[in-house]
Amino acid sequence: MGIMFSTLWSRLFATDSNYKIIIVGLDNAGKTTILYKLSLGEVVTTQPTIGSNVEEVSYKNVKFTAWDLGGQANLRPSWNTYYADTNAVLVVIDASDRERIGTIREEIERLLQHEDLASASVCVYANKQDVRGAMSAEEVATALSLHSIKSHPWTIQACCALNGDGIYEGLDWVTEQAAAASGAAAH
Repeated sequence: MGIMFSTLWSRLFATDSNYKIIIVGLDNAGKTTILYKLSLGEVVTTQPTIGSNVEEVSYKNVKFTAWDLGGQANLRPSWNTYYADTNAVLVVIDASDRERIGTIREEIERLLQHEDLASASVCVYANKQDVRGAMSAEEVATALSLHSIKSHPWTIQACCALNGDGIYEGLDWVTEQAAAASGAAAH
């Protein structure tokens, strides 16, 4: 009886849920810029991430612990040490970097196969839409073969980290996925 009451109480009066997200992508894709836009609401000057950055992001009564992981080639093998208990993966793509789209496709394929991410949703940000010649979100989706992903819920969102365009729309989707997963887990 006590467990049922406390569960009902938390559902009725809870204002915040906490979810873990990881932010991955190749170096210079805009991961840290997006992290600080989400956590601080502004663009800050960043340096290449060596290791990781972590911030709390509150959005629509949901708290996210966001881990921004360095994207240099020598750091990518360590991404999997951050995967445990991850609810969502934000994959940030430099949509103007056509030469390395195959590299990030391979990284996405690798992370989707990891057992710690089996229930994680995936939001792909096609960043740098303000750069002349950047691929559209649909072009990025095709280049990454996203439409063939059946194992994870996913979306792609065109964005510009510098002015915030599209970032919150992607986070809306992540928030909906987190709520749906919580509701399914509660039943």
